[in-house]
Amino acid sequence: MLIKNGKILTMAGPAYENGYVRVTGSKITSVGDMETLSGEIQEKEKVREEIVLDVQGAWVMPGLIDAHCHVGITEEKWGMVGDDCNEMTTPVTPHLRALDAVNPMDPAFHDAVIAGITSLLTGPGSSNVVGGQSLFMKVQGRCLDKMVVKAPAAMKVAFGENPKMNYGEKNSMPGSRMAIGGMLREEIYKACRYLEKKKKGDMAPWDEDFKMECWIPVLKKEIPLKAHAHRTDDILTAIRIAKEFDLNMTLDHCTEGHLIADEIAESGFPVIVGPDLTSRSKIEVKNMSFKTAGVLERAGIKTAIMTDHPVSLIRYLPLCAGLSVRQGLSMEGGLRAITIHAAEICGVSHRVGSLEAGKDADIAIFTGNPMETFTKTLYTIVNGNVIYEKE
Repeated sequence: MLIKNGKILTMAGPAYENGYVRVTGSKITSVGDMETLSGEIQEKEKVREEIVLDVQGAWVMPGLIDAHCHVGITEEKWGMVGDDCNEMTTPVTPHLRALDAVNPMDPAFHDAVIAGITSLLTGPGSSNVVGGQSLFMKVQGRCLDKMVVKAPAAMKVAFGENPKMNYGEKNSMPGSRMAIGGMLREEIYKACRYLEKKKKGDMAPWDEDFKMECWIPVLKKEIPLKAHAHRTDDILTAIRIAKEFDLNMTLDHCTEGHLIADEIAESGFPVIVGPDLTSRSKIEVKNMSFKTAGVLERAGIKTAIMTDHPVSLIRYLPLCAGLSVRQGLSMEGGLRAITIHAAEICGVSHRVGSLEAGKDADIAIFTGNPMETFTKTLYTIVNGNVIYEKE
């Protein structure tokens, strides 16, 4: 495939006002200015009968990425029947896998495609102190195993109102923020002792613990904690515990992050902001604002933007980025928050998030800036295949 005469935003280097992207199979092979694409090369493309898309000045970008949602695991339309987001019967469930619950037939995947979204991170919700393992996946396919880019991609943990209210109302732990912190520390402490014992060779095969095994990628920093935290005190508790055990972490939601931006910057942890395109449905989101991403950007914090679908619908991901730009996030920061920064924070930037040779050919082509309301998606391309074309 040759995509030519486009405004190419690589998100990893220079932009090209009139450029091209070449694709072989499922990978990008080259990106550059149209002046460097000789007539000889173009003629060879015609001889080989490859697809040529002359986009005539349209914006050509890496496919957009939602770094935190529940697409496929909380299905639209079906209520409890299609909701597998939270196992609300016990508060610590590290062994649960989104891989066993995501339904690729969820209509939200199609909504993502027509918005130019080509990949996303989906997984358990926030009702438990430890919710289970998230996965990063492409949006096109019928067999989930073939759509997965990284699984597990993160271990979900949650602070604040959700676990406290879910179990406190049942008269069981955790009924307080102290209990949430205590239970999470205890779980990670057990996992650390388990790994130490395993490293020393002091463990018989029959002593292996399935729930503890799930923590090993976290302890080895192969995947992060994915920490649900809205309020300033919950954000700081998450940072405290991650530092205590020397773990990687993403701060998800981070609703009051603009109030403690310096402290978050000092921690070094990245942030996935949102969903701001929704109501202030509980006390801990009373300070919700689209200005958060901009304040964090100015503090030097790597920031992505999420929908938390179905809390905000996934089709509005680019709109959420645009509203953050209107409230102070830079234009470049808005585009990066739904492309390369999202990929880097999710640990998949070697595959997606920018237009570079060797990366997956996940490409979105728009009539203009995707963060503007009237912009239309012209093409969505996943793994080198056109999966959406606007008639």
